[in-house]
Amino acid sequence: MGTSLRAVPTPALVDGGAELPGTTRGTFRLDGVRWETPGPDDAEALVDRLVRSGAVIRDPLVTEVRRGHRPAVSERTVERRFRAATGLTQGAVRQIERAREGSALLAAGAPIADVVSGLDYFDEPHLARALRRYVGRTARQLREGTGGVIALSLDQLTTS
Repeated sequence: MGTSLRAVPTPALVDGGAELPGTTRGTFRLDGVRWETPGPDDAEALVDRLVRSGAVIRDPLVTEVRRGHRPAVSERTVERRFRAATGLTQGAVRQIERAREGSALLAAGAPIADVVSGLDYFDEPHLARALRRYVGRTARQLREGTGGVIALSLDQLTTS
């Protein structure tokens, strides 16, 4: 979180995407450079090259805030930089994290009422709306493991 493409405004990528000019089956153009489209085994190497070239950047303030530190700038500056780097507000990120945690609990068999109270949702419909919006699944689908492939890995650790 807080890592972005220098040439593409991050807010434009939230709930959307960007078409890269000059894209062919084997290459794409980003930040004025032609890159080879990676295979499954080459993706990390491509990311390393993008970072070294400066096409991928990271805002250290976002990392600092995510780790619980209070930078020596105003809250307004923090929120503006956070949104510029992530495309989301800090509140939206907290909502997504809470829905993700609720998903993991429900998938592990936790009762809905316990998830509602443990994660400070107002009531079950509030949890249900968050699950539909951020996870795309109902509590029942999560508990039963139905509904197809889930869009987030429940066992993946968050970073930064």
